[in-house]
Amino acid sequence: MNFFEHQSLARRNSGVMLLLFLLSLIAIVASVDVVVGTVYSFFDDTVGESGLAGVPRDVYATGAIVTVGLIAAVSLWNIVGLAGGGAKVAKMLGARKVAPDTRDPLERRFLNIVEEMAIASGVRVPEAWVMDKEKGINAFAAGWTVSGAVVAVTRGTLERLTRDELQGVVGHEFSHILNGDMGLNIRMVGVLAGIVAIGSIGTFVIRMGAEADDIRGAVPLFLIGAALFMIGYVGLFFARLIKASVSRQREFLADASSVQFTRNPEGIAGALDQIRTTSGGALIQGRYAEEMSHLFFGQGIKVRLTGLFDTHPPLDERIRRVHPGFQPSAYRKRRATAAEVAAAEPPSADVTDVGAAGRRVADLGIAWGQTPEQSATLVGTLKPEKLDYAQQLLARIPPELRGSLRQAEGAAAAIVALLLAPKEEVMQEQLQAMQAAGLAAFAERAAAAAPKIKSLGLAFHLALVDLALPPLKGAPEDAKRELIAGLEAVINADRRVSVHEFIVLTFVREQLWRKPKPPRADRRIAELKREAGTMLALMAHAGTRTDVAGARADAVRAALRAGAEMMAIEVPATTDFSPGTLAAALEALKSLRPLEKAVLVKGLFATVTADGTIRVVEAGLMRLVGAVLDCPLPPLLDEMDPAALAA
Repeated sequence: MNFFEHQSLARRNSGVMLLLFLLSLIAIVASVDVVVGTVYSFFDDTVGESGLAGVPRDVYATGAIVTVGLIAAVSLWNIVGLAGGGAKVAKMLGARKVAPDTRDPLERRFLNIVEEMAIASGVRVPEAWVMDKEKGINAFAAGWTVSGAVVAVTRGTLERLTRDELQGVVGHEFSHILNGDMGLNIRMVGVLAGIVAIGSIGTFVIRMGAEADDIRGAVPLFLIGAALFMIGYVGLFFARLIKASVSRQREFLADASSVQFTRNPEGIAGALDQIRTTSGGALIQGRYAEEMSHLFFGQGIKVRLTGLFDTHPPLDERIRRVHPGFQPSAYRKRRATAAEVAAAEPPSADVTDVGAAGRRVADLGIAWGQTPEQSATLVGTLKPEKLDYAQQLLARIPPELRGSLRQAEGAAAAIVALLLAPKEEVMQEQLQAMQAAGLAAFAERAAAAAPKIKSLGLAFHLALVDLALPPLKGAPEDAKRELIAGLEAVINADRRVSVHEFIVLTFVREQLWRKPKPPRADRRIAELKREAGTMLALMAHAGTRTDVAGARADAVRAALRAGAEMMAIEVPATTDFSPGTLAAALEALKSLRPLEKAVLVKGLFATVTADGTIRVVEAGLMRLVGAVLDCPLPPLLDEMDPAALAA
């Protein structure tokens, strides 16, 4: 099952959750009406021997309306409250955001693993959070979108696990990010809050009765509270049943994906084994552990009727599935101790010349042996060879540059430096444009960063932007606006905007002010033919003048036909690649359904690979467009130096 199918399945699972929610609502309303009818018949002598049947229907109707209204209000309130996405969930669980420039070696190791996996999969680098007060071994990923995800771990996870074990846990959480589980999980938190609300009210009423001075007033309060509390158990029963039914199989899938990502079954098996041997296991002590239990890597709460209500499969079964030959005693003897794993990450390798982003390199064509259908399945994948690639890429970034990307000022300077021209005279014009815009100090920082960026080719561009975004997202609004103004000044200095420049600007702007909860995705390509055609034309003309003639013009027309046939739309004739047109097309295409986005991506791949090759500029553009559309593409080329591929 690929990325788009997983996203579509998550939408269908929302329907299953809604059905179970409605069943629980019926059960709770019935329970409330039994209590209301009993109380009414107790105080109204006219009911007599008729019992509950003698209670007026209006009484039952009122009880049902109040109950449904209360549950709906609480659920809606929580869903709206969780619009803040993964960061909101992390704060509710008492987590702290890890500073990009943290000096804590355990936190640095965690950040490095998250960065490696993000670059390998094409996902934006998630925010890293730590639950400092939680000593058990656990973790979670949360967010409404792939680009808006956060990954959090407990302090116990950082302190107790080796790097390989932590990598296995993070790989598990990245599976949830890529498989569309996060939005469903957050939605479930909000919905289930409503059906357990009556039990919470019952607890509050019992407390009021216990604190009452008058025994005559205390007894009714206590009885009403006890009744509501028992009704609350009906809600809790269904809430746990819903969480267990939706999340258990997804945990098996995430475990298996982690092994695929890391090629190391001992990593995740060892992490699960550590949960078995740790006194606190995976238990979470925070206030919202019950509501959030389905988000966690391990079983975060204790439940009765294990097997029915467990949100996670048994540890032994999870270990057996990922590593059938796992020997706990032998593994424990050779694993690193907590003191040993606390060592800092090894130093980065010396940077080598990996090809400047000149026109010659960008125009190189690399043989592409995959069909558009096969190419589209790359979206949302994290393969072990790409993880190796990401580790090598990060190691080749000069340490000084890597360090500057962890601070907002250095990160902004690096992004602008990416778009500075290689020719000295053109670069000076761009820097002067920044100065004219009142950004003289910013221009100096960008000029200082340019030599560090110059030796890094196109393969590094998206990775550098991704590494720079976390500190920039947390920067003041003035700093964000200054970055966008700097990019616009550099781009417009020569009075023309290249496609690459525009996509970088669009991507950075969107990421800095991206709404945590995306708009509804329910449109089809048939409704957005013009916008889809614009993107096809953009890909077909990538790195090519719009007024080409001869053989190159024939190649462009063939590429357009290939993409249009894949999407079942007319061959586009547009050559309007103005910023406004492209921005409108990208914004509209974000609203496509998951499986419709798959068709779009197939069409784009059909266009750029119509001649059996993919050029460096096309590969970079595909990844940038995918990033804007929340369709993460891993590095498409296996070498950081494109010239080596053509050798």
